[in-house]
Amino acid sequence: MAQILHLYLLATLLLALSFKATSSSRHSGNNGLKSLHFALYQHETINKTGYIIVNGVAGAGVGQTTTPFGTLFAFQDPMTVTANISSKVVAIAEGTSITSSFDGLRSISIAKITLRLKNHMGSISIVGGTHNIKPADHPVVGGTGDFMFVQGYVTSSPVDLQGLTVTYKIVFHLYWPSYANKFSLHDKRVRNDIIT
Repeated sequence: MAQILHLYLLATLLLALSFKATSSSRHSGNNGLKSLHFALYQHETINKTGYIIVNGVAGAGVGQTTTPFGTLFAFQDPMTVTANISSKVVAIAEGTSITSSFDGLRSISIAKITLRLKNHMGSISIVGGTHNIKPADHPVVGGTGDFMFVQGYVTSSPVDLQGLTVTYKIVFHLYWPSYANKFSLHDKRVRNDIIT
């Protein structure tokens, strides 16, 4: 019996290590929260997946990482499992941001991220302040589908800001309250193989 358990644990460990994207999940025994943690990469291409809708009025000019104060920007960006834009697309980030600083580096952002993961489908909504060249945390304010009642935050960090397409690493820290399972239409077991 012990050998079977040992082989099962070894196979499970090897399977978990074979995934390309960072992910983890756990159930907290103390407070009943189910959680899910993973990372995806957002790729934004100027005048292809992101557009300036209204030009700003003052401050920095339009550059790879800056836009003038008051600029309204809309985007619909693919999100992949690795920093390589040709890797598997598992999500779409769509939303808008308004440049809120005169140096052109900060903005107020609103986004809906539609996720098509292996065992989780739905969307999350985020809102908050973004810094174009530094990590920034954004609170999760809601979700749909398998992400109904979800709370938490995402951290956006620049990976590649050179060239026409810029890449950000988005790390998800999602938590479901204990009452969420009572309203579930689907089995919401959290697994480490959420992305592939």
